[in-house]
Amino acid sequence: MTSTLVSTPTPVDHPHTAGPRPARLPLNTLAIGFGLAGLAEAWTAASTALTLPRIVPQAFWALAAIAWVSLLTAHLVRGARSGERLTAQLRHPAQGPIAALAPVTAMLLAADLFTWSPSGGRALFLLALAAAAILAAWLFASWFEGRLELESLHPGYLLPTVAPGLVGADVAHAVGYHGLAWALFGVGTFFAVVLTAMVLLRLTFRSALPEALVPTTAILLAPPAVAGIAWFSLHGHVADPVAQAIAGLGVLLVLVQAAMVPRYRRLRFTVGFWSFTFPLAAAVALTEEWLEVVRPAGWVPVTGALLAFVTIFIGAVAARSLQKA
Repeated sequence: MTSTLVSTPTPVDHPHTAGPRPARLPLNTLAIGFGLAGLAEAWTAASTALTLPRIVPQAFWALAAIAWVSLLTAHLVRGARSGERLTAQLRHPAQGPIAALAPVTAMLLAADLFTWSPSGGRALFLLALAAAAILAAWLFASWFEGRLELESLHPGYLLPTVAPGLVGADVAHAVGYHGLAWALFGVGTFFAVVLTAMVLLRLTFRSALPEALVPTTAILLAPPAVAGIAWFSLHGHVADPVAQAIAGLGVLLVLVQAAMVPRYRRLRFTVGFWSFTFPLAAAVALTEEWLEVVRPAGWVPVTGALLAFVTIFIGAVAARSLQKA
């Protein structure tokens, strides 16, 4: 696979236009809103421990919402002018699965909107869930045509099913759809097991990922982090055996990511670095919830330190992105 998430397709010439029409925006730019929503979630999770006024985490939710709306609008406007069909972009073996970030980010925003407008939050969640389900079904039908090779697989393939399932479980519970929340947790858990196994097989026994796709390796950290958050929501904030098992898997994958740091540091910065942001923010948010449940000595300053770390990291990614814009 030679194509990358960050590459821009060549503009297409059309006989009825004065020149080549612009290419669609790369779908990995949708990770910007997703990462900022994860950061807002981390600030929300820390707000009780740090006794933050509501306006503080809400500012981060507003930033995430602005980024999501702006990027979605940019994709729609550029897409309308582009000579490339949306279905072609969705069938792209590297970019296609990343499209799931649009509805999944909307789910996270729906949870925050629910705190201000319950009806609005539920409506946005249901629309996002329907969009995620339709996209996942379409992508699977496309993949079942037999055009993909194992080398095409990357951790981003977890996004169309695992992310809507586990993120959706947490949000569904938050907006009052408790039965649906358990159903989504089951879907997300099933695909987390199946697709993670497939991705690990590809990463271990096939050639290394192209450089632009290496940051997607961080996505492997997201399923246990989001599953832990969802489990706490569904089953109560109790350190039960299931929560402990999920936490154990999360710790192992954090260590894997730490071992990957030397390789990450050799990478040239691209928009693909936003792949790091949501998994890290979700892991921090889950850790903050664990600290509040267990309350070890010094848990409040540790919470503050973790929050500062993830905020500085995502801020640095955002600053580099603006420099390259």
